[in-house]
Amino acid sequence: MTSNVTPFRNVKHVSLLWAAPERAEEIAMLHARVFADAWAEGSIKSLLEHPASTSLIAIAGDPKTIKGFVIAQLAADEAEVLSIAVAPDWQRAGLGAMLMEGLARASRKGEARRIFLEVAEDNTAALALYRRLGFKETGRRRKYYHRPDGAIDALVLTLPL
Repeated sequence: MTSNVTPFRNVKHVSLLWAAPERAEEIAMLHARVFADAWAEGSIKSLLEHPASTSLIAIAGDPKTIKGFVIAQLAADEAEVLSIAVAPDWQRAGLGAMLMEGLARASRKGEARRIFLEVAEDNTAALALYRRLGFKETGRRRKYYHRPDGAIDALVLTLPL
């Protein structure tokens, strides 16, 4: 069986690093490539500077560039995913799972007992990833995401650690 992942997109060639505030500009650029409602560099930098920040970047290539990130915060015994993104040319290569598994390890070390996040109910790719990782739906926020053609619900998903 052949793999659809080329050596240039192989997660074996990816390094996970803590997301330092100095990488905010690069993260903001990737955020803008993935999301229509992109976050500003200053907002991302503030999140990364927050003492509760538990955020990772995935870097690969030559030169090494950010191919994905997860921004999360720890509070009490919970980790909340605020944003996660993978560069379009790296999607469906296992990088999202790698980021979430890295976040789970870091969250356990921070004594979190669960990770939670919100995802648009029509984001089938993200929902498939989260369900594969063991997340379960624990809530719904009606009309949470605003779109040009109307609002859509957010599903609250939780993963026990």
